[in-house]
Amino acid sequence: MLRQSSRGRSDRQKKSNGQPQMTGDLQQMLERIVAESGHSPDIVIRHLKLGGPVPAPVKAAIVYLNALSNQQMINNFVIKPLIGLDPDKVNKYPPDRLMKYILEDALSLGETSVVKEWNDIMMAVLSGDTVLLVEGSDQGIVSGTAGGEWRAVNEPTSQLVVRGPKDSFVESIATNISLIRRRIKSPDLWLESMKIGSVTHTHVAMMYMKGSADPELVAEIRRRLKGIQIDGVLESAYIEEFIQDKTITPFPTVYNTERPDVAAGNLLEGRVVVLVDGTPYTLILPTVFAQFLQSPEDYAQRFDISILMRIIRYICFVILLLGPAVYVALTTFHYEMIPTLLLVSLMAQREGVPFPAFVEAIIMEVVFEILREAGVRMPRAIGQTVSIVGALILGQAVVEAGIITPIMVIVVALTGIASFALPSYNLSIAGRLFRFYFLFLAGLFGFYGITLGLIMLIAHMNSIRSFGVPYLSPFSPFVPQAQKDAILRLPIWMHGWKPLMSSSQRDMRKTGEIEPMGAGPSAQGQSVEGQEGQEQSGGGKSGQGKKAEPNEKS
Repeated sequence: MLRQSSRGRSDRQKKSNGQPQMTGDLQQMLERIVAESGHSPDIVIRHLKLGGPVPAPVKAAIVYLNALSNQQMINNFVIKPLIGLDPDKVNKYPPDRLMKYILEDALSLGETSVVKEWNDIMMAVLSGDTVLLVEGSDQGIVSGTAGGEWRAVNEPTSQLVVRGPKDSFVESIATNISLIRRRIKSPDLWLESMKIGSVTHTHVAMMYMKGSADPELVAEIRRRLKGIQIDGVLESAYIEEFIQDKTITPFPTVYNTERPDVAAGNLLEGRVVVLVDGTPYTLILPTVFAQFLQSPEDYAQRFDISILMRIIRYICFVILLLGPAVYVALTTFHYEMIPTLLLVSLMAQREGVPFPAFVEAIIMEVVFEILREAGVRMPRAIGQTVSIVGALILGQAVVEAGIITPIMVIVVALTGIASFALPSYNLSIAGRLFRFYFLFLAGLFGFYGITLGLIMLIAHMNSIRSFGVPYLSPFSPFVPQAQKDAILRLPIWMHGWKPLMSSSQRDMRKTGEIEPMGAGPSAQGQSVEGQEGQEQSGGGKSGQGKKAEPNEKS
C-alpha cells in the first residue's frame, strides 16, 4: 500500500490496532482505493444516489474488482435493492443508522458484514467482494459477490480408478470444502480458516472430525500453520515444507490428494485435512508409509482382489528399489547364484559389450529418467514423437550397436513399469532416488552392499515421524488393530471406519514408545495458544487452549 503522511490526518484516520481507519469522506476514500490499487483499470466504482432527489440524495458508491466479482449478483442483489430504498428512511436516518438499515432491510445477499478497518476494505475488494461506502459514514458494507472463472469439477488426473467417484478437487477452496461436506454430513466435521502469506493472503482451511481426531494433533497442526511466515502461498507444497517434521529424507511425510473421497475417508480415520486456495491438491496429516501404497479403488473392489493388488504394489516397490542393483550384484560378484544355462546366455550377450554391468545400468537409468522427464514436459502434439524415439533408443538401437545387453534393457524397462504401478507419485520419486543408492552399493560390494543398504534404509524409515506418528506404523511399532487395513484389506464390516490413526497414536504414547509431536520448522522454539487468531465455523473448540511443547526432531 502507498504510505501517506500523517500530517493533517483526522482522528478517524489514525491507526487503531495497527490498521488505518475509515474517514467518512466518500470522495477521499474512493481516491485512496484507486491510488492504493495503482489506478488499476479493473477496479470498478459505481456512484449511486440513495433516497431520490428530494430533499437531497445521499451519495454512495460501490467498489468491486471486475475480474473476480460476479456481475449478475452485483446487479440483482446489490445495485437494484439500493436504488429501490425508501426515500423517507434514507433522508431521515443518520449515516450510521442508514448503514444498519441497508444491511438489515435492503441487501438480500446471504453473506454481508460491516467493516471499519481500511485494510479489511482493501482485502474485500481484492478478494472479489463488493464494498458499499456512504458519505459521512466511517463504516463499509462488504457483500460476498466473489465469482470469476473457475475450472469445473472433472475427473482426477493423477489418481485414476476404474470404479469409484470421478470428481476431483479444483482451485477454488469453497468448492473443495463443499465436495467434502457433501460426503460427510455431520456436525462433528469442524472447519477452521486462516489467511497465510503477507502478500498473497491465501485462504487456508483445516478440517477434522471432532471426537475422532486427536486434540493434541489438531492443536499442533494449528500451531504450525499459524507460525508460517512467508510472502506468498501459491501451492499446497509451500505449506507442506513449513509444517512437516524436520527430517532429512526423500520419503514424503505429508500425503497429498486431489480426490474428495480420499480426503473424506482419512477424515473418518481421525486424520486432519489442510486445504489451500488456488490448488486442487490437499494435504492429509499425519502420514504413514503404508498409506502411499493404498489406492482409492481398494474400497470399491472385492476385498480379495484388493489384497492381491496391494501385494503387487509392495512387490513393485521392491523391484523399483532393487531391480537393477540385484542384476548388477549377480553378474558382477555372485555368478554361483545364477543357474548354469542362464549364466551361459548372459555371458554370451556380454560378448562385445565394452562396459561392465554397473556402467550399463547407470547409462540406461539416466537415459530412462531423461526420457521420462521429457515426456512430462513435452507438448501433447509432439509427445508421441518422444515415445517413439525413446523406444528406438532403449529397445533396439543400443542393443544393435553393442553398447547395452538385451537383458539390461529388460531390467530397466521392468523397473520403470514398476515405478508407474505405485499409486503415489511422491513415493515413486523417492524410490527412484534410492534405486541409484542401491545401485552404487551393489556395484561396490554386491549383495553385502545391498544388505547393508537395506538395514540403513529400514533404520532411517523407522526414525521418521509425521506429527509424532512413526512412519512405519502400524508395522513398527506393531498395532494389531490396524493390520485389518495395512497390507491386507479385510472386508469393511470387519473394521468399519474407526479412527485407527488417533487410537494407535494414543496407545503408543501411553506405553512411551514415541515422544510427543515435534515442533515444526516454523515454530522456532515458541509455543502458541490454539485459540489465538482463529476463524472457525461449526462452533467447535476441540483441542484449543493447549500449548504445544516444542520438541524438534532431526
